[in-house]
Formats: sequence, C-alpha cells, structure tokens
Amino acid sequence: MDALKILVVDDESRMRKLVRDFLVKKDFEVLEAGDGAEAIDVFFDTKDIALVILDVMMPKMDGWQVCREIRKYSKVPIIMLTAKSDERDELLGFELGVDEYISKPFSPKILVARVEAILRRTNAINPEEVLRAGAIEINKAAHQVLIDGKPVELSYKEFELLTYFVENQGIALSREKILNSVWNYDYFGDARTIDTHVKKLRSKLGERGDYIKTIWGMGYKFEVSE
Repeated sequence: MDALKILVVDDESRMRKLVRDFLVKKDFEVLEAGDGAEAIDVFFDTKDIALVILDVMMPKMDGWQVCREIRKYSKVPIIMLTAKSDERDELLGFELGVDEYISKPFSPKILVARVEAILRRTNAINPEEVLRAGAIEINKAAHQVLIDGKPVELSYKEFELLTYFVENQGIALSREKILNSVWNYDYFGDARTIDTHVKKLRSKLGERGDYIKTIWGMGYKFEVSE
C-alpha cells in the first residue's frame, strides 16, 4: 500500500520540519507549504492528499481562507493549528468543516495520534477491530461492548456513538459534527437527538458514563480520567 499523503501548511519552517519528522516516522508521505497561497497550489496540483494540517496565522492567505477554498471542492480531513486558545476560533473551525482544532504549543506525538484517529475514522487506514478506553472494551467485528469485563447491550446507534467517542478521545466534538459523523450527512433531524442518545448511553455505561463530558453550548468530549 502506498504511503498516505499529508499536506503540512505552516509559515514556520521549523514547525513544518518537526511535524514532518514525526509523520515520516509513521510512514506517511509529507508535502509542505509555507503560506496559504502555496497550500492551495499544492493541494490542487496533487492527487490523493489524505489529510491537511493547516496553520491559522499565515501570510498571503490565512488558514480560514485556505479551509474555505478547499471545502468548496473537497471533504478531505483538516486539522487546524493555532497559537490562539479562543473558543470563537474553535467554533468557526467546526462551522467551516474542520475535523480537529489543536492549539500551539502541542505535542507532536499527540498530533500524530490525532492524524491516525481521523484517518481510521475515514477508513483511510485500517480501523482497529478492538478499541479500549479505561474500563471500556469495544470489539467492532463482534459488535460487542464490555464494561469492567461484563457485556453491555447497546442499540446499533448507541454502539456507533460510543465507538465514535472512543476513537476520538480527548477531542471536543460539536453536536453537529457527531450528527454528521454517526448519523451521516443525509440526516436532517434535530441535533437534540444527540443529547437523548448520550443520556441513554451514559445510563448503560453506569459509573463509566462520566467518561462522556458535556461541553456546554457545544457538544461532548470523551475523556478517561483514571
């Protein structure tokens, strides 16, 4: 299988090299761009880019502009990098269809883990058959969930929702994003269906239900605090 291509866009060459080195160690092929305009050229001149890592603050075109341009033509996964820790930026990112939002400074290892999680989710790389998070174990092939070693009966959507949470540990997920990812883009129902399913899922997880944290005004985050 050919190495998956990842486009890294940042005006700091040192940052690009740092990210590139960690991605190359994981056998990804890395393309680079030093500003927004170059990023657009590289993206549309290159076939089969699997994911874009995009800095917000850049000359010529900022990350938001680049994201808007790419989203006109592609649903390629996008991770935004920013020096700002601003909730408004994060919400804007979700509105533009950003898959992940990471504030600088960040751990390159965490970034690579996020890249792999997103690519597993989009089936660009083979998903793991068994997922583990704290006291939860999910066997995707058998469609079985164990909590503290004991099987728990979940509906199909509850299983899909829990799997999505576990595959995206530590990531703030908007209700709209959960709806689009678990119920798919062709679902036109109310986002409140998420809250209903989360409530049922928490109940079935028992004490482990507190792994699912509520982010007021936005959505949820799955986090194992043990």
